[in-house]
Amino acid sequence: DFMKQGQGMLLLYTMKNPSFPEYVFSSESGIMCLDFHYDHPYLVAVGFYDGNVAIYNLKKATSQPSYKSSAKSGKHTEPVWQVKWQKDDMDNNLNFFSVSSDGRIVSWTLVKNELVHTDVIKLSVEGTTMQGPEGLQLQTLGCGTSFDFHKKIDYLFLVGTEEGKIYKCSKCYSSQFLDVFEAHHMAVDSVSWNPYHLKVFISCSSDWTVKIWDHTIKTPMFIYDLNSAVGDVAWSPYSSTVFAAVTTDGKAHVFDLSINKYEALCTQLVVAKKKNKITHIQFNPVYPVVIIGDERGHVTSLKLSPNLRRMPKEKKGQEVKKGPEVEIAKLDKLLNLVREPESKA
Repeated sequence: DFMKQGQGMLLLYTMKNPSFPEYVFSSESGIMCLDFHYDHPYLVAVGFYDGNVAIYNLKKATSQPSYKSSAKSGKHTEPVWQVKWQKDDMDNNLNFFSVSSDGRIVSWTLVKNELVHTDVIKLSVEGTTMQGPEGLQLQTLGCGTSFDFHKKIDYLFLVGTEEGKIYKCSKCYSSQFLDVFEAHHMAVDSVSWNPYHLKVFISCSSDWTVKIWDHTIKTPMFIYDLNSAVGDVAWSPYSSTVFAAVTTDGKAHVFDLSINKYEALCTQLVVAKKKNKITHIQFNPVYPVVIIGDERGHVTSLKLSPNLRRMPKEKKGQEVKKGPEVEIAKLDKLLNLVREPESKA
């Protein structure tokens, strides 16, 4: 209930001591999302259930955030579902973006000692102008649920919405979208660019599906039905063809398209209790480990077995090529197989 705000906590753990957190920050409102700064890992941006955003500085001994938005400084009017740090702006100021159910994508910049906000885009829903009092035309806003910024093209980002649409947006245009994908029948729970391939992104939804897209084509290239609402999906950092998804029936699914294009290599029950749903999954950027978060507040860390992280085999007398080029080629080859029948037709 949005009117009854509960308390929240930000907990920071180390794998060496999984039973007790290293840092504990309590807050007046529930914390919905967080993001560590890439160059300054002691800075954590968080989004709250009451629509505020804040930055915690782990170097400071205080339990209060170093910076926080307020009703005066453009806070969201609905829960913040995702925050992401961006590259420093022209004046070398730190900045991050937030997305919320209120339909606004907001850029927050640290100028001197305060957070300055700019509305980057408002998600309007086409053909839904409501008749307000005294003949006013009111535009209904779409509800943003997730977003992701392109790894190479700095201005390009995707936004998933509660209506099931995915908007391709540019930081340069605030009033119009570059493209709209009629992606899902229910809320888009997560959307993410492939870390290797510039054109490919993945989305998942409460309509039970995971879909893989080429952003230049309006229809998905792969569709996977996972028999339950999909809470989150993540590309692996070590292979362009591996991704993992979690579903509300308590299962984690790991796919490798280069081994099997049609079904998961592994489907495993992670939480057994009823009335508990898995909400998030994330790969460790270095080790073959995934962490999974659920509705009861538990975080489970799982190691990927060797057959879920196969590396290309070395041929005799020949060194195997490694790196992004191989990954791009591997995914390109797969996508061409999918696209061929369409072009012949």
